[in-house]
Parts: sequence; structure tokens; C-alpha cells
Amino acid sequence: MQIEKRMDKLKKSKTKDSQTKVKEDAERSALEKIQSALMDGKPARSVTLTDFEKESVDHLCLLTMKPVVYIANVAESDLAEPGNNPYVKEVINLASELQSGVVPISAQVESELTELPSEERIEFLTSLGVSESGLGNLIRTTYGLLGLRTYFTSGEKETKAWTILAGMTAPQAAGVIHSDFEKGFIRAETVRIP
Repeated sequence: MQIEKRMDKLKKSKTKDSQTKVKEDAERSALEKIQSALMDGKPARSVTLTDFEKESVDHLCLLTMKPVVYIANVAESDLAEPGNNPYVKEVINLASELQSGVVPISAQVESELTELPSEERIEFLTSLGVSESGLGNLIRTTYGLLGLRTYFTSGEKETKAWTILAGMTAPQAAGVIHSDFEKGFIRAETVRIP
């Protein structure tokens, strides 16, 4: 409905400005592709669009353009090799078709992890054949889908985590803290955390 209304509006547009016309043509092209996918029962995110086309339809905030991650609650025994579970395999196949991610989590294990002291958590996860908790995996996967990164600032009294968009330059990242930092940016010292 929203796409059809927008396409009608674009058809009626009589703009003469060449720059606006290029934007409208990109939007029209993107909308036609998206509408075709939706009519076939596929989400809008399954459509291959150029960056310019994506940008041209961002203002529509289409729900099926949003990234999706599926959470598969698995038994403790399936945590190390979730793909061996036929139900999880089905979810993985579905997510793959829909350009989405899958995070296997064992709710039971996550519950047990909250009761353990931090030094025992790694040992417990290792005994299960996994390197990180399901919650950690979910956060990492979600950040990746949303194109986000974390960087830390550290001083004598505190260390703080900041969320930035992937691809931001160091001055832009500094601007997340305060706009004056971006304007007066001189340098950054970096340390990679595994």
C-alpha cells in the first residue's frame, strides 16, 4: 500500500531539476524491485539494490527492509554443533533464504552462566565446546547486522564503551562523545582487543 502510493506520487511528479529527477528514478527503480519481491512473498531486504537505491527508499522505513536475526533455543548437547539438530538446520536454511542471521542459544546454559563466577564461565563454556556465551554471540551478531562497532575510551578513573557506525573515521567517532572532539581532533591511540 505504502509502496503503491509512493509510486503513484512519483509518476505524477513533474520535476524538471535533473538532480531530483535522478533521485526519483532511483527510487522508482528500487520500488519496482521491492514491490515485485513483496508480491512473491519475499521480504524487501531480499532485493539487491545499489547503495543509491537503498538510500532513496530509506525514508519509507519498510519493515521487511529491517535486518532480522533468528534465535534458536537448543539443548545443551546441541550447542557445540547446532547444525546437527534438524530443527536448527531448518531455521538456518530459512534464514539463509531471507538474508538473515541465526544465533543458537541454550536458555538453560545462559541461566547457569549467570550463577557462575566470571572466572568459571569460560571454563564451563569450553567444556561445552563453545568459545562465547549465546548472549555474547547475539550481541556480536546484532551489531554486525546493524553495521555497528564499539570503541572504548579510557582514562585514569574509568573506561567507557561507545557505539559507532561501521566505517566511521576516528574524528567522526570522537564526535559521538562530543561535537567539539570531532572539530578539534588531533590523534588517537589504538589498541586492538581480541
